[in-house]
Amino acid sequence: MPTELDNDLNAIMDELIKPGQVFETVDFEQFGVKMPAFKNAPPSLAHYFAHFCNENKEQTFLVDGDTRLTFGECWVAATHVAAGLAKDHGVKKGDRVGIAARNSANWIIAYMGVIMAGGCATLLNGFWTGDELAYGIRLAECELVLADEGRAKRLEGTDHGAKIAVFGHDGPPSNGLAPIWGEGDTAMAMLGELGPDDLATILYTSGSTGQSKGAWSDHRGVVQGVFSYISQSAMAKMLMEGRGEDVSAQACALIAVPLFHVTGEVPLFLQSFGIGRKLVLMPKWDAREALRLMEAEKVSYFVGVPLMSYEIATHPERDQFDISSCKSFAAGGAPRPVDHVTKIKKAFPEGFPLLGYGLTETNGVGCGNFNENYLAKPGSTGRASRPLVEIAILDDDGNKLPQGRVGEVCFRTVANFRGYWKNDEATDAAFTSDGFFRTGDLGYLDEDEYLFIVDRKKDIIIRGGENISCIEVEEGIYAHEGVAECSVFGLPDERMGELPAAVYYMKPGHSMTPEELRDFMCSKLAPFKVPLLEHIWQSDKALPRLGTQKIDKRTVRTMYADEMSA
Repeated sequence: MPTELDNDLNAIMDELIKPGQVFETVDFEQFGVKMPAFKNAPPSLAHYFAHFCNENKEQTFLVDGDTRLTFGECWVAATHVAAGLAKDHGVKKGDRVGIAARNSANWIIAYMGVIMAGGCATLLNGFWTGDELAYGIRLAECELVLADEGRAKRLEGTDHGAKIAVFGHDGPPSNGLAPIWGEGDTAMAMLGELGPDDLATILYTSGSTGQSKGAWSDHRGVVQGVFSYISQSAMAKMLMEGRGEDVSAQACALIAVPLFHVTGEVPLFLQSFGIGRKLVLMPKWDAREALRLMEAEKVSYFVGVPLMSYEIATHPERDQFDISSCKSFAAGGAPRPVDHVTKIKKAFPEGFPLLGYGLTETNGVGCGNFNENYLAKPGSTGRASRPLVEIAILDDDGNKLPQGRVGEVCFRTVANFRGYWKNDEATDAAFTSDGFFRTGDLGYLDEDEYLFIVDRKKDIIIRGGENISCIEVEEGIYAHEGVAECSVFGLPDERMGELPAAVYYMKPGHSMTPEELRDFMCSKLAPFKVPLLEHIWQSDKALPRLGTQKIDKRTVRTMYADEMSA
């Protein structure tokens, strides 16, 4: 039976999407199938920035240390970046421009400038090693990369073939972004050229095949994804107004997740233009600093990987800070342990924990579980986000399964990405013939259409929101000439969700301690991909195998997980 909240939210959304309303939908055809799209969505991200920066020009948009910028000031700064990219660096429509940097106001303005110059914002993972960054640059065929000093240093001596423009994070944008600052009307001229079918973004995703793939989206997909989130926020605002709550204050969110991830990019950063929301940035995660900023800036919305809201709720100094303005504690990027839900609600009785489920390939759009519904079904990612999302649970042959049956979770929406850059084989495998994206997650829909994720088909580990390919880590171990066999798998961790673990077996005549293997792996892989020393085991015999002669990963994982528990 639908809950009272389900019925209220459905009734509100029914009103929002009626003909003549802001979120009216029309049919859009892809894969030979008609699917809903927002009629009033701007044709490109550049048009979206232009409209809402003008609508909200006097309101504060970015707070980054001592830097405070309005929407209007950010638009002006981004027009200078767009001019500099076009005139001084030769960026043309469709060119991939990499961004490799930590979070900052200047990262956001650089992203805006790339889009407003007609470029494709190519979001390189700031945690990657130099070789991994170089691989991402080569994959997307970037001729220009905007990097901060830290990432530029990592790229020294690597084979990437791009021009590097180094920018800074501190001070006014004209200082930090001086290497890409210019004069001219590039941004306004590009509004007459950009359309929904043009290339907009490339984000990187780690899947079961090892090395990252570049998931590319056109402007239609990204803008529709952003509007999906805006419609959800409008729905929530109307619900709160109907309950007599005061929602007159400017919305404010703390950015504690990487902007190069889809959670940071779409629901946090890009959505904020449309709802006039202030964004407060912090260079790196620290729960106490988050509490301080939430009090000082009156943060109303917090989203992060599950461990972040949990660390806020359980911080020993939590009671020293007034964060009563924060009504929503959302999580995305990884499963949230059920125990965390009750602890967060207990710590913040005036707020609610929330959970979202989307992927890089869906531009973050998927499901949401809200407020009392989440408390009632904390193990569920919620219902499909109306009005765009259609969910199908498919078997291995692509047949739809009935409610309650476990199969692969698949999403069909106009917000889905268009494909993996220069990888037609992976793109074809990702979609069904009628346009459903195969998430690689196994789940089922209950009698109320709530989605429950039970397992993953993809061989990945999700550590604090970062996807880690088991195959990639195994390849890093096999790079050592003395390793005969290895198996990498995830182990549950209360704080991070999962942590990588590895078992290895040496060739005859070779020896290597777990400490030595870990040092070797650190030279090959980003630190977050390398197992902790206590999660690396050396086997004294060959690893168990399946009838296909593949290593029996489930058996290996069970054996060593039990050993660790003991």
